[in-house]
Amino acid sequence: YPGRVNDGRGPDFLDAVILTGQKVIKGDIEVHVKSSGWRAHRHHQDPACNRIILHTVLWHDTKTEARLQNGKKVPTLTLQKYLNSPDIRMTDIVAPSALDIPCRQASGPASTKVITELLDSAGKARFFTRVTKFKRDLAQKEPCQALYQGIMGALGYSRNKLPFLELARRVPIHFLASLTQRNTPAEEHLARLQAQLMGTAGLLPSQRTTRHQNNIIDNEWVERLEALWNSSLRGKAMPAGRWQFFKVRPDNSPVRRIAAMSYLVRHYGAKKLLEEIVSQVIASEEPRELEKILLITTSGYWANHFDFGFTSRLGVPTLLGSSRAAEITVNVLLPFVFTWGKFTSQPELTGKAFKLYCGYPRLSVNTLEKHMSKQFSLTSDSVDSARRQQGLIHIYKKLCSQGKCHCCPLGRGEPARFDSLQATATAGTCR
Repeated sequence: YPGRVNDGRGPDFLDAVILTGQKVIKGDIEVHVKSSGWRAHRHHQDPACNRIILHTVLWHDTKTEARLQNGKKVPTLTLQKYLNSPDIRMTDIVAPSALDIPCRQASGPASTKVITELLDSAGKARFFTRVTKFKRDLAQKEPCQALYQGIMGALGYSRNKLPFLELARRVPIHFLASLTQRNTPAEEHLARLQAQLMGTAGLLPSQRTTRHQNNIIDNEWVERLEALWNSSLRGKAMPAGRWQFFKVRPDNSPVRRIAAMSYLVRHYGAKKLLEEIVSQVIASEEPRELEKILLITTSGYWANHFDFGFTSRLGVPTLLGSSRAAEITVNVLLPFVFTWGKFTSQPELTGKAFKLYCGYPRLSVNTLEKHMSKQFSLTSDSVDSARRQQGLIHIYKKLCSQGKCHCCPLGRGEPARFDSLQATATAGTCR
């Protein structure tokens, strides 16, 4: 499987699958004109490159091996020697879009019906994959912490999901709730929350000398956060390098998303958020009503700052808008409430959560969905719901990026439910 073009930091192609004579290798691929580009671009020092399985070059101009930051060696494929080979014709060199994989053969109304049925089934399977994860979480954690970690992971998108989860473990929601007393003013409460979260994340100006030269502090609010962090019973801060800012829109920066979580915690506390979400699921007739709980606007420091010291002339008062709230609702809130309903023996709650998921309208399109829609030759009319979008992602993660094309019914016109298909793919019995 050729993988997909990377639009962020790291290797050029993600999630490729290579079949050798001995084994299947899964990972990323880096491409250079010259092999010396590996060290020139410092890939040997970049942890984001540690999943690379192949270095492809036109010319091999160095004797230095390509090695990863973790010390492993990466094989280098040199294309120059194939250019004049009598066994290779230019017509044999094709783009990934022309590769003979089953979904490339799917076309026409009949196969469109097969694809949409598969997407619905895969969307259901992805929902229950998340339910299974929350079942494990609820067996080990307090429900408020499990929900908090789920939301934190979703705030990080794909690029910052892991550091957000680490931050949620380092600063549990009950600890955040303990930072204030009943008579603490709202602004003081918010400052304590932001100081603890930003400081533990390693994202205060004093902790990021490469981004904030001379530790510039441009506002009384920032001075207040720095002072609260320095006077707190703080734990060890995360390295600032754990966070990715490259090709992350300023509105979506991890600093602003952490600020958004501070507002959620201040408003709801530890237990009220769970209670509010459950109540809203029971009361909702329209799927998107649940998003209102997560919408956050501010008139404070973050209303005109993208990051510490980086202002916006236009103003950015929305810390968490409807698009991201919808993503969190589909990926976190609904599967969590379904699991909570099972956990507390409330069948009406599980039924309502799944009904809202199945009826949820189409979300914003991400790069993975664009890749899969192009691969399947699908239009937005076919992927017309959040469930089908989730199905595309699930198929990519469970089949495409695992080299399971031989298990895929697409191109053969075979109806298939994803749960049975996944079982045979896992067992390695499909042909």
